[in-house]
Amino acid sequence: MSRLLLILVNLAAAILLSACIFKPQPFDDKKWLETVEMTDAADLYSENFHDGIYFNPWLIREDHSFATFLKWRFSQKPSYSEEAIRNKPAVIPDLMERIAKLESDQDFIAWIGHATFLFRIQGQYWLTDPIFSERALLPKRVTPPAIQAEDLAGLQGNLNVIISHNHYDHLDKNSIRNLPAATSFYVPMGLKNSIASFAPGPVVELNWWEEIALGDDVILTCLPAQHWSRRVFEGYNTTLWASFMVSTPQKTVYFAADSGYFKGYREIGRKFTIDYALLPITAYEPRWFMHYPHMDTGEALQAFSDLRAEFFIPTQWGTFHLGDNPPGLPPLDLQRDIKEMHLDPDRFLILDIGEIRLL
Repeated sequence: MSRLLLILVNLAAAILLSACIFKPQPFDDKKWLETVEMTDAADLYSENFHDGIYFNPWLIREDHSFATFLKWRFSQKPSYSEEAIRNKPAVIPDLMERIAKLESDQDFIAWIGHATFLFRIQGQYWLTDPIFSERALLPKRVTPPAIQAEDLAGLQGNLNVIISHNHYDHLDKNSIRNLPAATSFYVPMGLKNSIASFAPGPVVELNWWEEIALGDDVILTCLPAQHWSRRVFEGYNTTLWASFMVSTPQKTVYFAADSGYFKGYREIGRKFTIDYALLPITAYEPRWFMHYPHMDTGEALQAFSDLRAEFFIPTQWGTFHLGDNPPGLPPLDLQRDIKEMHLDPDRFLILDIGEIRLL
């Protein structure tokens, strides 16, 4: 065993043995929201790249050290109800067969699992952050995907793929390799060369606020998100992260991807009329560690209000166990919040895996 490996093994053992000293760290939600309010919306349009690094110019993430990550991983974990632990989305079979039975002019959206959605608008198909693999690097699926990449070869129309950032649960190389050869990819800055090296089709790279017209009155706009990027053997924030808007004269779908709560939702809501907002509710506990890159359900509801969208479709729950909270807890928290806030439940579309909703 090399000396470096021995040091790492001993370090890991020491951390495991001392895990009991890492107690849950308190977090002040009120202070965090005050921090968000103090940010300047004008910075949403500021330069987001300097010296090879991308960043969120409105609010820099200060503490992202490996030591902080280890502190989270080896801290005492909260207990959760049996309902939260057991809750999972249902998995509805035969998705492609059911899509084939729809009228060709019927627009729809279907949940494949996690942040992967398939939707059709004006004859064009869109696939978001495709992951069909059993694992996202290490975390294992707790529910299967509604389809596999190979199933999409039967679609009668162009397939466009949105990649929001390079984390393993959003950019899965094996899934991308198995997509139809004519698939077009739309990615944030810094990802084009990497994805083009293994993707079957053309790759277009976009920065925040850039848009591209795709024919049939369809416009794709790359928009800000409050997140970060990294992969094994790659530098921190060397590629950008983003959300995306697919706009047509009839319908508009906003894919928020991964993001913490930030003023960008108000600005996006001011600039666009949004029908369907796909907003993440995942990995929000512990709050002291997750508050910057992830929203809890209360923040997601505030983001939905800021966006002034008609319908809310929650994403990224029920597939991978990424935070302390069980994968099935978020929709339970969301439903509780909706009830306590006296919101119209018909505006919240909590899908099962493989479920189709007509747009």
